[in-house]
Amino acid sequence: MSSPQGVTNPSLDWRISSRCNGGGCVQVAFADNMIVVRDSKHPDNGMLRYSHSEWLAFTRAVKQGAYDLA
Repeated sequence: MSSPQGVTNPSLDWRISSRCNGGGCVQVAFADNMIVVRDSKHPDNGMLRYSHSEWLAFTRAVKQGAYDLA
């Protein structure tokens, strides 16, 4: 598995939501000064990385229902 540029810790502590039922879930890890996200079904297919401020903006929007399906 390749690490995103700037991630130096090869043994990331991946977290997954307790609401994940084995379906299309994402895993999240905190590394250096960023948040790293990957697909739980295909963990070797790469990762996305976000700054703390980007992740905070995303999680706030989720909590406010910005991505809820009608």
